[in-house]
Amino acid sequence: MLLRNTTLGLILALCTLSAHAQTLLPVRELTIKSATITAEVAATPEALSKGLMHRPTLPPNHGMLFVFNPPAFQCFWMKNTLLPLSIAFIDNKGVITRITDMRPLDETAHCPPGDIAYALEMAQGWFRQNHIGTGDQLSGLPD
Repeated sequence: MLLRNTTLGLILALCTLSAHAQTLLPVRELTIKSATITAEVAATPEALSKGLMHRPTLPPNHGMLFVFNPPAFQCFWMKNTLLPLSIAFIDNKGVITRITDMRPLDETAHCPPGDIAYALEMAQGWFRQNHIGTGDQLSGLPD
């Protein structure tokens, strides 16, 4: 009985680890005003296209930072994204140029006003709750 329980526990742990390993990305700490964010960094083509799709939850003060090198005009949609999100479009100096809310599973395009170097997705309302808006600057961004 002990061996069976241990084996079952090991199998469950490995399945959980495997599910997390599929979504693990580099993490970076960012600051905006007095707020600190733990952001997964999506910089590869695969990570950029997957984003936060299929995620059932997002921990408090966590988000995803999309990195575009070189800066480009990038629109976002919420196909296969289960969470309501807010997105901040950020220029190459780290300044927020637009923030918009996005609905789960909605395929409407959300676009920046021009080329961006970064986009930061957070739980919907996070920017408003932290009094962060257009013109505010992030620190800790990757080069």
